Amino acid sequence: MPDRLRILDLTDELAFHGARLLVGLGADVVRVERPAAPLLSRAETLHWHAGKRVVGVPESAEALDELVEQADVVIESGPLEELAGVRAGSGAVSSRWPQAVHVVVTPFGTSGPRSAWRADDLVAAAAGGMAWLGGQPGGQPKPPPREQATQLAGAHAAIAALLGVIARDRTGRGQLIDVSVQEAVAATLETAAISWIHAGRYPSRNGGVYEHVAHRVFRTADGHVAGGYSGSDRMWTDLLAWMAESGEAADLTEEKWSDPVFRWRGREHVDEIVARFVAKRSAVSMAEEGRARALPWAEVATAARLSANPQLAARGFFTRILGEGLPPDGVTDVGFPFPAPEPPRPVRLTEPLPAPIEAPWQTAQPRGHRAATGTGRPLAGVRVLDLTWVLAGPYATKTLAEHGADIIKIESRHRQDPTRFAPSMRLRPGAGFDDSGYFINFNRGKRGVALNLRTEPGREVLRRLVAECDVVIENFSPGVLARWGLSYEQMAELNPGVILVSMAGVGQSGPWRDAVTFADTLAAMSGLTSETADPGEAPQGLTFGLGDMVAANSAVLAVLDMIAAGRAGHVDLSQLEAMAASMGPAVLEAELGDSRVEGEPGGLRVEGGLKDPRAESGDPRAVVRPNRHPRMVPHGVYPTSGDDRWIALAVRGDEEWRRLAEHAGVPELATLASAGLAERRGREDEIDDALAAWCSRHDGQSLAATLQGLGIAAAVVATGRDLVEADEHLAARGFYPVLEHPIAGPVRHEGIVVRMSDTPGALTAPAPLLGEHTDVVLKELLGMDEEELAQLRDAGVLE
Repeated sequence: MPDRLRILDLTDELAFHGARLLVGLGADVVRVERPAAPLLSRAETLHWHAGKRVVGVPESAEALDELVEQADVVIESGPLEELAGVRAGSGAVSSRWPQAVHVVVTPFGTSGPRSAWRADDLVAAAAGGMAWLGGQPGGQPKPPPREQATQLAGAHAAIAALLGVIARDRTGRGQLIDVSVQEAVAATLETAAISWIHAGRYPSRNGGVYEHVAHRVFRTADGHVAGGYSGSDRMWTDLLAWMAESGEAADLTEEKWSDPVFRWRGREHVDEIVARFVAKRSAVSMAEEGRARALPWAEVATAARLSANPQLAARGFFTRILGEGLPPDGVTDVGFPFPAPEPPRPVRLTEPLPAPIEAPWQTAQPRGHRAATGTGRPLAGVRVLDLTWVLAGPYATKTLAEHGADIIKIESRHRQDPTRFAPSMRLRPGAGFDDSGYFINFNRGKRGVALNLRTEPGREVLRRLVAECDVVIENFSPGVLARWGLSYEQMAELNPGVILVSMAGVGQSGPWRDAVTFADTLAAMSGLTSETADPGEAPQGLTFGLGDMVAANSAVLAVLDMIAAGRAGHVDLSQLEAMAASMGPAVLEAELGDSRVEGEPGGLRVEGGLKDPRAESGDPRAVVRPNRHPRMVPHGVYPTSGDDRWIALAVRGDEEWRRLAEHAGVPELATLASAGLAERRGREDEIDDALAAWCSRHDGQSLAATLQGLGIAAAVVATGRDLVEADEHLAARGFYPVLEHPIAGPVRHEGIVVRMSDTPGALTAPAPLLGEHTDVVLKELLGMDEEELAQLRDAGVLE
């Protein structure tokens, strides 16, 4: 950002990640301390707030107003009733600072029947449908580790900030921008809700086995790897050849297994043979040989070993944080999702430093309003050439489409997008490639052009399209575009103002640059998968493509950063780095020996669950206690009445605990009503057991409403069906709007997360049929006539 944005950070943990992302983009971030904020560990403080300047709690509302007047963007988060900048009246909310780009992140949004409800990461993950997908069958649901729900909300907050700046440049006005943590989660479930929309069913937790892709975590001789055999036919044939070379393919060389439908139906048998093959090899050798064969396999790495990853180190991913009491050269933290062309990605940051409230900013003045140039959605007039497939890239471009960009999606029968063509990903019973449920949800609002890029005339058409587009987004393997005469330098000759975002799995450079990756392998490399393990158990992995959507949000942020700054350039975005950047303070905790649980020495991760002390003696009654928290007791997921129904709750502080214990009326809890955190921690098993018995006698929805009325964060653990059919709050906010598809008919879609009050986004059109807009786009942008189109069609270029 040549003109550094001044960001006023009024966040709590719901949006810490958003302010941190803006630090990574070079913004001048001033944090205002919050009264009575919970103390963070040293690792948490360094991770979330390094690179910021910090002022004390303003003495008056007027003092806070003066800071707002000096800022370009205000990011505020927390329960709605505790926000300093939001005013409620006549059933609507408005900003106290209407001239500002004011981003507000709340648990459930600023409108709707649950706008006053509270949530931490666990409760938001439950309400948004993410917790339902994690855990073992029959056991407690649990969300992904490392506060992914609130990190998703933070990423959307950073996106909202830049959209607000771009909109202000167009209109000359600030606005209030509403981000709901629940909706940020609900929009990031891959198939969890859309399976219900399209097939009347929804996936459930199963210990980490992907439902629609043949990938999972496998045990090796000395650890674990993530991998599988879905995707292109080569993923299967090359894995089979590898197993056959060592005589370990069993009956899989029989012709019947070459049929992908037959193979999918026999997945259990295939997995058993693959598991025997993997179990004879080390994790490192399995991953190395997989990379050498261009197959998607990766070692399940731990956070403690992440800084030794040669790919991340070679690309300068990590950040050193300097501060008082730290080694002279600082400590290592995860870096930021992508290296922007300018300013470069920070590799050294200082611990958060105090600043005088009278002059806290490092930049001389705010970026300021630019001359208003128009109205409408922030990205109206921006044309994006979409060369992506599967999930990460299409998720990014559908987000840009929501806010006004014209997306030109390039497809071909000769490079079949699995989300359109693979039977397991169509979701809709009897669907063909033009009404695949998966494709429909993630490609709405785009114009589809069929272009066979295996032909030279097809590549020539592509080069002509580059000259007519503002942004190009691609996720080809490194080097593919250059071989077509479309490296960034060549693109810039055709179009000097072009923004190119490359989304390769591990980036365009580095020793692993040619690695083939899926969402599960990226999660494994990043350290996230290792933390899905319950104590003493194998890592479970994730059953949905979280890493793809984390990378997608990073790509959106990259595009908006370039547009806001008026820059052209090439963003080399590594999906691995985007995923690793969402590991929170994990690497710092490993380096500092920091523990997230008071009294627990080094390394016992709260997210994976705490082990019953009886386990140390081998007592068979030992149980896993997942979902616990270092600063909240009780904090967990408990059964409610009904089959496999659960409620998540989080008690923040002694007063909330007293209200819960007294309301429950259970003797085991009533005797502990006055217990402080330390005593509750010591008797957490008793509390959990009593709460589980009490909750199991109540309907989850009614109980959640009752607890929220007591000021206690609680929500049912929502399934895909719950979100789409039974969530009155999402319904009131219109989160599942309907678009009319030419084949599927009226279809619900996942909605827009960033809700802008002055320049709102919109879902304007269903996903395109294959090549639906080929003729109109080529005529409109390239001036082709019917004769030229006919010649290209006859040559097999437009298919």
